Amino acid sequence: MNGRAKGSETRREAMENAAWATERARRKTPHRIKVRKTALDLTLIWAVIGIFLILAVAAVYLASSVLMPITLAIVIGLILGVAADRLGALGIPPMATAVILTSLFALLLFFIANTLAAPLAELAGAAPGMIERTIERVLPYLERFEWLNISAATFRSGPLTPEALIENMGTVLSTLANRVTPALVQGMIFFGALVFFLGSRLALRRALIIAFNDRARRLSAIRILNSIEQALGFYFATATLLYAATGVIMTLIAWIGGLPMPALWGLFAFLSSFVPYLGIAIMTLSLAIAGLLIHDGLLLALAPAIGFFTVHSIIENLVTPAVMGRRLEINPFMIFVAIIFWTWMWGAIGAVLAVPLSLIALTIASELLPQSRVRPNLPG
Repeated sequence: MNGRAKGSETRREAMENAAWATERARRKTPHRIKVRKTALDLTLIWAVIGIFLILAVAAVYLASSVLMPITLAIVIGLILGVAADRLGALGIPPMATAVILTSLFALLLFFIANTLAAPLAELAGAAPGMIERTIERVLPYLERFEWLNISAATFRSGPLTPEALIENMGTVLSTLANRVTPALVQGMIFFGALVFFLGSRLALRRALIIAFNDRARRLSAIRILNSIEQALGFYFATATLLYAATGVIMTLIAWIGGLPMPALWGLFAFLSSFVPYLGIAIMTLSLAIAGLLIHDGLLLALAPAIGFFTVHSIIENLVTPAVMGRRLEINPFMIFVAIIFWTWMWGAIGAVLAVPLSLIALTIASELLPQSRVRPNLPG
């Protein structure tokens, strides 16, 4: 009897230990109940995501006066990162490097503005006469399309007539003044953000890397940051050289085509090339209008516009891919959508930032998704 009792107690203890082990394992690894999501659940999830995106876009749009100059400063700072590293290797302190590079960039902007000031003032003075001549030249072609109902009176009536502009000059000047003040404030924010970003770039980089806990994510962050700086630096260095060559060729085309101020046309061609699609379209249209104002023959008038468009197409579609290869490749449709979106959000500055922001996004995606290796084709 004693043996049977001891055996039953042993079995009971074993069962209790097994039950306790099972309960302990259940507590450590709780059961995951698979719940199949219905169509309504998925709709709710996507609705929340959509609402978040709408609110995020609205916040970016409403805070454009602050976010736009700061974003531009960060992009410029990333582009100047290679130069900052070179100066840092010479023993120059980070803040002194930031002041030097920011001052050089400000001098470059001042040089461009000073170069454009006199020609633009002259152009503004001659604008009324140019508008009259443009109407006289273009009107005969438009009158051929009767369904447009366009005549000479169409351009001399309405809110944009010369008389109306003179009467509303006070309103125009006050509007310009209201826009100049925020622009000055944004300029101060931009240069201040650029100085502090360049001065604390390495510290920010180190803090961002340390923010990740495990070693794999830290290495991934290092690769992403290095790839972004290399991609932006390589693209803008190469693009600057190619677009400078485009500007020189455009100067020759304007000189041969008899256009006034050929050097100014070359500078416009250089600057507009940094805004894919929109900049080239505006430049080609401007050349066509200028040619129509100067030359009587239609073919001779359109020759500078055709020449610029041809040269730019060759550089963008043949020379640029040969130089950059497949290292920087973004889908042209994505670039077009990005330009439209950022132009709508932040205006001209947004159009300039569209390509850098797209390049940053594609670089991050390429590093986080190495299997697909999405590689940008930056169009012009």
